[in-house]
Formats: sequence, C-alpha cells, structure tokens
Amino acid sequence: MALERAWYNTKVAPYLWLLLPLHALFVVLSTLRRWRYRLIPAKALPVPVIVVGNISVGGTGKTPVTLALVEHLKARGEQPAIISRGYGGKGPFPLTVSASSAAAACGDEPLLLAQRAKVPVVVAPDRRAAAMQALRDAPGTTVLISDDGLQHYALPRQFEIAVIDGRRGLGNGWRLPIGPLREPTRRLGDVDAVIINGDLAESPSLADQLRALNHCYSMSLQPSHWRRVSDDDEVTALPQGSTLALAGIGHPQRFFDTVRALESREFATRSYADHQSFDARDAEQLKSYDVLLMTEKDAMKWRGIAHQDCYYLPVTADLPETFWRHLDATLKRFNHGA
Repeated sequence: MALERAWYNTKVAPYLWLLLPLHALFVVLSTLRRWRYRLIPAKALPVPVIVVGNISVGGTGKTPVTLALVEHLKARGEQPAIISRGYGGKGPFPLTVSASSAAAACGDEPLLLAQRAKVPVVVAPDRRAAAMQALRDAPGTTVLISDDGLQHYALPRQFEIAVIDGRRGLGNGWRLPIGPLREPTRRLGDVDAVIINGDLAESPSLADQLRALNHCYSMSLQPSHWRRVSDDDEVTALPQGSTLALAGIGHPQRFFDTVRALESREFATRSYADHQSFDARDAEQLKSYDVLLMTEKDAMKWRGIAHQDCYYLPVTADLPETFWRHLDATLKRFNHGA
C-alpha cells in the first residue's frame, strides 16, 4: 500500500528510481505482447465483446460500469453474460459463478456481479476460456462483457472502455513498477470510450490531455441505501454506537468520503489491501465497534462472519446518454456485419 501511495504522488519518489531496470523489462515485455496480437489478431468470437478495464493499477470503478452495461443491454433485449479473471479466487477455472458461490473460489467482484446482475458469470485467468465456457453455459448469449481484461489481448473485442479515477488520475505517469500504469497514456486514444469516475479537478494536466479526445465521458457513482450484510435487508437508518468504516478496495478514501457525505456521525476508518480476504479473526479484532460499514465488494467476504450491525453500501453508475448512443451504434454495426 505504501508503494501505491508513492505511485499516486505527482513526483516520482527518489527510491523508485532503483526500480528502473524492472520498469524497462516490463515496458519491453508488455510492448512485445501487444504487438504480437496486432500482427496475429485473436480469433473473433461469435458475439460482440465489450471490455471494461483501465490502464492503471488500483480501483477505478470498473464493476459499477459493468453492472450499468448489463442493465442497459437487458433493456435493449440483449442477453449479456459476464467474464472476469476471478482475481483472488482459487478456482478451479474456468468457473461458473452463482449467487451462492464462495468468494474464496471465484473472487469478490465476480460474486458481487453474479448477485447483482443476475446474468451468467464465468471466471478464469484465461479470459478466452471464460468466454467459451459462458457461451456453452448460456448459448442464447448475445453479448459478452469482460470485467477487466483491457490488456488481455488474447480476448478479441469490439468495444473497449478505459475507466479512470478522476481524483487520483494516472499518478506519476510512469509504468510499473515505478508508477501505476500498465500501458502508456497514449493507449487512451485507442480505446472506444474513456470514462472518468468523478471529476478531474485534482488532475489538471490529465484533464487537458483528455479534452483532446472525443470519446471521453463523465460518470458519477450514486449510493443506494445501506443493507445488512447478514441478510441483505435494506435499512432506513443505521443504529447508534461506535462506528468503523472499512474498505479493502483499490481506493478506500473514495468510500470513506461517501460515508462522510451520507452520515453525520463520527466514525473511525481502516484501510485494507485491495481484494483483502477476511475471516473470523478480523471480526474478532473489530468487535469493539458496535457498527461496521463496508463496501459491497468487501461484504462478499464478510458473509458468515458478520454480526447483525454490519452494513454495506451498494452504488450504481450514472453515465450520459451520449455514451449509450456510442455503444449502441457500435453493437449495431457488429450485428449487421459492418
């Protein structure tokens, strides 16, 4: 986490220059890998593929975008399915995820998607293998959504979405491991849509760069009502008592700020690593707090260990109509063989 904090400073910390040889190796290998699939493109799948990803490490809001895509596509009469890497899951892969799957097997985000989206979800590090399994499981599928996988070029795609955290931007602008980038910033010019989660007030240089793109869209995350982790029941008001907000996501501060905007009470905060696993020992360590607040993703791993006053906050992505028109036009061209 300390390294990630250093990545998202404007200037490169002096000690990061010690990683320059590893940075050079990463750039060479990732560049060669991308050129391999440019020269020999991956074989197309029978349905269009929408990839939701990012060019930086850490949470940017991909999962809410994936959920919004599912709802939009279903409203259009499509039958979407979701594929994902299943980060943090132990498999075996490819694994078809259901609402009752264990997060330890499939990963927290795929479990969240299976519970919220109610469409077929398949996970595997090999996204193409996940796609083929999804098409076998649900032969009526008309479109695949890949949650993450922008750099997984073995998976063909018709529409690429890069999601950027508006507050953190792209950090110091360097690629791994000196900075947070998986690909150079010019990659944003190649994708079909760049979605900014929040505003870019704290990243003026990135804002200037993105203004030159005609496929950049703003997104806001709209919080819903608190739900009890143990039974998913919606609550109209939280109980009183000492309160802790915890987050094991890529950008915990975003969640803490949301809680602060919703609740007038005083509360402590605790950050964990992204995709943090939780068990009974974590619950025991936090038993001094009367109320625990967490993200929906974290709630997936608190099933079975949460007490009655553990709550999570679902959020939905609000995207402009211009984005949906852009997406629909692309899918229409694919369906008409253009």
